[in-house]
Amino acid sequence: MIKDQEYLSEKASYCLDLAKKKGATDSSVVVSNSISETVNFRNKKLDESNRSDNLAIGITTYIDKKKSSISSSNLLKENLDILIEKCIETTKNTPEDEFNSLPDKDLLAKEVKDLDLYDETHIKNEDKIEYLTRLEISASSNKKIVNTESSFTEDKSNFILANSDGFCKGYKNSSFIASSVTVAKDEKSMERDYEYTSKCHLRDIKDAEVLGKLAAKQTIRKLSPKKISSEKIALIFDKRIAKGILSTFANAISSSAISRGTSFLKDKINQKIFSDEINIFDKPDILKGLGSRVFDAEGVKTDTLKLVEQGVLRHYLIDTYNGKKLKLRSNGRSGGTSNLYFNNGKVSYKDLLNSNSKCLYLTETIGHGSNIVTGDYSVGATGFLIENGEFKYPINEITIAGNFKEMFQNITLANDLEFEYSTNSPTMMIEGMVVAGK
Repeated sequence: MIKDQEYLSEKASYCLDLAKKKGATDSSVVVSNSISETVNFRNKKLDESNRSDNLAIGITTYIDKKKSSISSSNLLKENLDILIEKCIETTKNTPEDEFNSLPDKDLLAKEVKDLDLYDETHIKNEDKIEYLTRLEISASSNKKIVNTESSFTEDKSNFILANSDGFCKGYKNSSFIASSVTVAKDEKSMERDYEYTSKCHLRDIKDAEVLGKLAAKQTIRKLSPKKISSEKIALIFDKRIAKGILSTFANAISSSAISRGTSFLKDKINQKIFSDEINIFDKPDILKGLGSRVFDAEGVKTDTLKLVEQGVLRHYLIDTYNGKKLKLRSNGRSGGTSNLYFNNGKVSYKDLLNSNSKCLYLTETIGHGSNIVTGDYSVGATGFLIENGEFKYPINEITIAGNFKEMFQNITLANDLEFEYSTNSPTMMIEGMVVAGK
C-alpha cells in the first residue's frame, strides 16, 4: 500500500522544523514513496517477476546564500536527526553563491489540480502473466520471429514537496507499461524492433494482441535491408524518433545551458529559429498526460508555454537558480518539460510521403550525436527507401548529418500528432539532410 499524504507530510514537517532549530535560514524537503511490480517473459515463458517498495527523502538546507543537500531511504526519527545535523554542518562549510534561494513565494502553486494521473487499480501477478502470454503468442505467430521478450510494469507513487515558506503539497501518480521486443530472421539478415504502451490508467493501454502484432510487423519489415549510396536527400522521421529532435531542442533552451553559454540557442529569444509553420507547446495540465504535473520540482506553478510561435522562440525553460543568473523569473520548468509537443502540421501523412519522388523514412537512430553547443547532429540510422510515396525496401548502415540551425528551418510536419509519450511529434520531414552510405 502506498504511503498516504499525511504520513509523508509529517516527515517533511519534522525535517523543516528541525532544520530551522539547527540554524537553517531556509529549507526544502521532498518525501516520496513508490511501489513497482514487474513481470518479464522470454520466448513465451515466464522469465522473472519482481517487486520494489522505495521510500526516500531529500533535504536541502540554506544558511543565507550557502546551500547543501542530503538524501536517504531511512525515515526513522533517529536517522532524520542525523541527516539534518550533517546537512547543516555541510551547508556551513559550503561557499556562498549569490543565486542560491528558494523560489519566489508568489510563484508557488496555490492548489493541486486533479489531472487524473492516478489509477488505484491493482493488477495481480497472474493477470500480468495472462496479458504477457497473449502478447507473446501474438508477437511470435509469424515463423520469421525467432525470439521474443516482453514485460509488464505497474508503478504507483506518492510524494510531498515542502519548504520553509509554507509550501506543502503533493499528489499521486500511476503508470502501466507493457512492452514487446521481437527478433526476426530470414536467409539474409536478423533484425530487432519493439513496441510499447505506457498510460496512467490501466484501461488505456494497448490490447496485448495488438501490441504483439505491431512489434512483429515492425521487425519483419526490416528484414533483408540494402545499402544505399551517399547523397543529400529529404528524410522523414517516424513519430517514434521525431520526438528526439524535440528533446534536443528542449535541452538547448534549458536555463542551465543558456546561463552557462553552452547552447546554440543562446540569445535567440524573439528570433526566428524555425519556419513559419512551426509551433511548439509545453502543456503541463493535459488530463492523464504522461508528463503532466501540477507544479515543478521546486513547487512553482506550471502553466502552458508556447515555446515557439510561428517559428519564433518565445521562452526558455527556467528554474529558480539559473533564472536568477539570467535575471529572469522561474516559469515552472525546474526538472525540464512536461508534455512537450510540436503542434500539428497542415500536410497529411500520405501527402508527406509523396512530397518527394525519392526520400528516406527513418524508424531508428543509433548513438547520441546531438551537440547543443554547436548545433551539430550526426547519428547512425535505419529505415526505408520511399519512391513516389511507396515503401520500396529497408535500408541500414547509414549516417545522417546536419546542423540544427538549418534543420529547424527545413522541417515540415504532418497532421498526425498523437499523445503517446511525454514528448510527442507528428511525422516529420527535414529537407536537404546529408546521408552517408556505402
